[in-house]
Amino acid sequence: MPIPAPNLYPPFNIVRLSHVELIVTDLAKSRAFYVDMLGLQVTDEDSEAIYLRAMEERGHHCIVLRKGTEPRARDLGFKLFDDDDLDKAEAFFRAKGLPVDWVDRPFQSRSFRTRDPHGTPLEFYVKMDRLPPIHQQYALYRGVKPLRIDHFNCFSPNVDESVAFYNEIGFRVTEYTEDEESGHLWAAWTHRKGGVHDMAFTNGTGPRLHHTAFWVPTPLNIIDLLDLMSTTGWVDNIERGPGRHGISNAFFLYIRDPDGHRIEIYCSDYQTVDPDLEPIKWDLKDPQRQTLWGAPAPKSWFEEGSLFEGQEPVPAQLKAQPIIAP
Repeated sequence: MPIPAPNLYPPFNIVRLSHVELIVTDLAKSRAFYVDMLGLQVTDEDSEAIYLRAMEERGHHCIVLRKGTEPRARDLGFKLFDDDDLDKAEAFFRAKGLPVDWVDRPFQSRSFRTRDPHGTPLEFYVKMDRLPPIHQQYALYRGVKPLRIDHFNCFSPNVDESVAFYNEIGFRVTEYTEDEESGHLWAAWTHRKGGVHDMAFTNGTGPRLHHTAFWVPTPLNIIDLLDLMSTTGWVDNIERGPGRHGISNAFFLYIRDPDGHRIEIYCSDYQTVDPDLEPIKWDLKDPQRQTLWGAPAPKSWFEEGSLFEGQEPVPAQLKAQPIIAP
């Protein structure tokens, strides 16, 4: 199935991905992982939730850890350009027959929740409380020195349908994997902010959140994190990497938080600002698509993901499987 032509004039203007809320079962353990080990900065916390930001971010939070009885992923947050875009987005989702619920969110202006056609929970807003810059307060840099949230990757039961929907609202495909036998998409990387992706889709039982990624300065920061994890009781939380992806050319590491939510630590992809940039096609059977070099991905990486709150996943329609790199 061909990649749709970029929609350069979408019905509303999404600036970038913004934040995610994760349900965790033990706030103290999660705080130890995200703050003491990864190095994210606490911007607010109480007995029910912790709000965090990375070092280059001026918005109040990029991740919310909320106490609950079962691990779940909640809304994937996106920032819109202005209030007119927020109203246009509401009209768009209502016209599609998708739910729109206006919600009060701490530290945010008008916000609404909705879902994409597969049930992935989304949140849209325009303004978030601005905080003073801390990117030059080098005494605060700890752990892997996370600079900013970079992207989400979600399991989709039908990647063709996911790409078509997100293309309609202005996400542009940068790279994709096609199953040559069926002609269908097995995975796709789409962006709004000018990197390789804000939102990626991987074929699998879904919708589920595969991972949330954070951008770091250099591959050496990832090596430092591995040394730290291996000597502070977190070595079993290392799932995959380090290595380099063929897709995106990024240097990567995948780790799991205390509840199993997957986090990617990520650097070294490339700029995709030009509106006429052609997507890069990968064959599903190319062993370097997933891992240009490095150890092969474990079975857990292809099968496990975070359930979205209030959404039952369904099996993937495409049964094709990739070759795992030797």
